[in-house]
Amino acid sequence: MATNSGAPREPFHLNMLFNDARYRARTVQVIAFCILILSAAWLVDNTIRNLAALGKDFSFGFLWSKAGYDIAPHAIDYSSTSTHARAALVGLINTLIVAVMACMTATFLGVLAGVLRLSENWIVARLMTAYVETFRNIPALLWIIVVAAVMSEAMPAPNAFRGENPTASMLLWDSIAVTNRGIYLPVPDFSRSLGHAPGALGSFDLNYAAILLVLILSLLAHRKLVKHAQHVQSDTGERPATWWKSLCVLIVPVVALLYAIGFHLDYPALKGLNFTGGLQLRNSFIALWIGLSVYTGAFIAENVRSGILAISRGQSEAAYALGLSSGRTMRLVILPQALRIIVPPLISQYLNITKNTSLGLAVGYMDLRSTLGGITINQTGRELEGMLLMMLIYVAISLTISGAMNVYNGRVRLKER
Repeated sequence: MATNSGAPREPFHLNMLFNDARYRARTVQVIAFCILILSAAWLVDNTIRNLAALGKDFSFGFLWSKAGYDIAPHAIDYSSTSTHARAALVGLINTLIVAVMACMTATFLGVLAGVLRLSENWIVARLMTAYVETFRNIPALLWIIVVAAVMSEAMPAPNAFRGENPTASMLLWDSIAVTNRGIYLPVPDFSRSLGHAPGALGSFDLNYAAILLVLILSLLAHRKLVKHAQHVQSDTGERPATWWKSLCVLIVPVVALLYAIGFHLDYPALKGLNFTGGLQLRNSFIALWIGLSVYTGAFIAENVRSGILAISRGQSEAAYALGLSSGRTMRLVILPQALRIIVPPLISQYLNITKNTSLGLAVGYMDLRSTLGGITINQTGRELEGMLLMMLIYVAISLTISGAMNVYNGRVRLKER
């Protein structure tokens, strides 16, 4: 007996694009996409017309002209005769340096303050509460300016370290000088240097390349050693002693290389009107670094505190029942589980630090905003190209940070079975 497999399909009509739920969503998406394309086309056409009215064209050729200004500090080779592209690269490297330093410091301060805010010691908990509520409710720019003012006005001048009875003295066995021009630190130096090699960003020191290579090889060897010990333990039930092997693998090769290339520290020394030698951390860098660290650290502290409070109290009680101390319980039981809650908002804080490095313009720090988005634009008159390029660079940095942290977040999240 024949059966009817289904009702006949209704023929398609144009009104079904909005009245039929099967087509409505796609219709709205197509219309929105068309509006977006038309808006972009209008914006580009309007920009081209306005540039033509001003006698300008859209070109990035200005990047290869001579910059004509100095940048301090610069981690790669640079001079006033370098191109604007080189100046932008120097500013980008300065941005990344202060962003990485601030992220590390803010994470340390945030984790410390977040954990201590849950302390049973009333004074410690209240002090951490005062830090969080004070620093996160005052704009980051004000903290940056305050640190810059303290470094410039409250620190001694270099001539205060001069004479038989100086009014200021260096710290840590006369190796660190804190002045109103910055902080001077010892820097590694080599008496039997391996030399320099040319690279895409300029010449690089082969000594540091050799040290980095030895460290990587030592870590790989140590990892293989640990895996072998784990295999032996799984087969025999006894884990072989590896601590002395680990020390030999991790320390001996590096120490031998450092001795071979004549490693020593170059200490800053007062000569003439200022300190020479060593590494100078300028006030602008210190102000931006510390200002962003203490400001963002307050937000990270709240992320850490909320992540810890989200963990069941039974986890702590079980750890105490096993005889673990409070410190080991926090480090081995609570924080590893809290990371799945802490990491997602932590990504946003890292992105905020990276974007807030542009505030260094207020204290004279030569980052990407001050070079490409500042002096270069003023000299060349290429406002549109400069701002567009700077925005694309910030987007690329943010997407890179977000992608890397999302990979880490995927590794620390709980995996259900």
